[in-house]
Amino acid sequence: MDRVADTSLGSRIAPVRLRQLAAIGAVLACAACATAPTGGASSIKLGAVFPLSGPQAPLAKQEYAGVQIARDLVNADGGVDGAPIELITRDLTSESDAAARVEDLKAHGVKAVLGSYSSSLSMPVSEAAQAAGLLYWEAGAVADQLTGRGYPLVFRVGASGSNLGTMSSHFAAEVLAPRLGQSPSQLKMAIVHNLDGYPSSVAAAVSQQADRDGIPVVANVVYDAHAPDWTAVLAQVRAAQPNIVVLASYIADGVDFRRAMLTSGLHVDALIGSTMAQCVPDFGAMLGADAIGVFAADRPPHGFNPGALTATGQSTYDRFSAGYRREFGSDPTEEALAGFGAAWALFHYVMPHAHDLSAVAMAVSARSLDLPAGTLANGAGIKFSTTAESMGQNTRAASVIWQWQGVRHSVTVYPPVFATGSPGFIPLPR
Repeated sequence: MDRVADTSLGSRIAPVRLRQLAAIGAVLACAACATAPTGGASSIKLGAVFPLSGPQAPLAKQEYAGVQIARDLVNADGGVDGAPIELITRDLTSESDAAARVEDLKAHGVKAVLGSYSSSLSMPVSEAAQAAGLLYWEAGAVADQLTGRGYPLVFRVGASGSNLGTMSSHFAAEVLAPRLGQSPSQLKMAIVHNLDGYPSSVAAAVSQQADRDGIPVVANVVYDAHAPDWTAVLAQVRAAQPNIVVLASYIADGVDFRRAMLTSGLHVDALIGSTMAQCVPDFGAMLGADAIGVFAADRPPHGFNPGALTATGQSTYDRFSAGYRREFGSDPTEEALAGFGAAWALFHYVMPHAHDLSAVAMAVSARSLDLPAGTLANGAGIKFSTTAESMGQNTRAASVIWQWQGVRHSVTVYPPVFATGSPGFIPLPR
């Protein structure tokens, strides 16, 4: 899901999140081994590969918890044709170990591999799974490249980077322009992004949608998150005189950009984070009042408008939420909801309707799905792309816009079907 970019983030997580993660960590203490509620020769073995240690572990564990809850609910319903699902789980923190993890799981007889939270890990894991003839099912990573290689055994249920970038520009045209008393063609948008593949692909989607919506892009500024020169970046932005800035970043550099922007005195009418990083509690905890007014593109979080769900989606969400609260004693996190939605799609919709549980048969079953928006617990539907440039991407993935409207308080504001509040602080107060 790409929210962690540096090893220092773990030490910055807010106290409430730390307590929550401690509970998750206790439940997942044995996750590096096999996890199986029932086991036995009749069980269906599926692989799970996540960074369950290291700097990405706190959020990856939440995503994996969602996968586990989906497994538990399906098994409680009788499994798949009477056979329980068994998760064989492996920790992965290095891209170089991806192929070995997949080979190990294949040797243990898995039918498919779920993972991997991070785009940098998902790319080699999915490539290895495709080469090994295993289905790969993404639970959270959003980089466009994952489903941009034409791999017929690779699928992603959740939003891609393009979805988030497109949502950002469309929000600017549909909501910000009227609130500022301008047409989209009167806006001036600057795009600022980190140079690696994921933010760059998001930035490209922002630019493409801006062109479709008639928004002039007056600057496209690239920086290196490992050694950012904010003075130079902000000088380029200032020279272009934008009134909308769209930022494609990770959490740490997103926080640093906002701080540098305030220190420099640069003011714009709106700042939109287009890569989910600005939505997490850590962003609000680190910035406090300086986060207020910032918008961000994200997947639907807990607490979105239930009107976005069909009766089936609401029933599924209620079961998931109850299961999460039983395990962790709190409302579910966005990462857990994403992991659950992806796993539920595979366990509940794809596997029971496949001719058999071979990778090819499950892929055929997945491509046959045609479920309307609101069917999944996060408000998504399912219809997978079959074109080479987006093979296996869910074209009905759900994405939203949040806004920080108070200290550590954010509200879903767009699209209207998901919204729980109205956009405010337009123009941006400071």
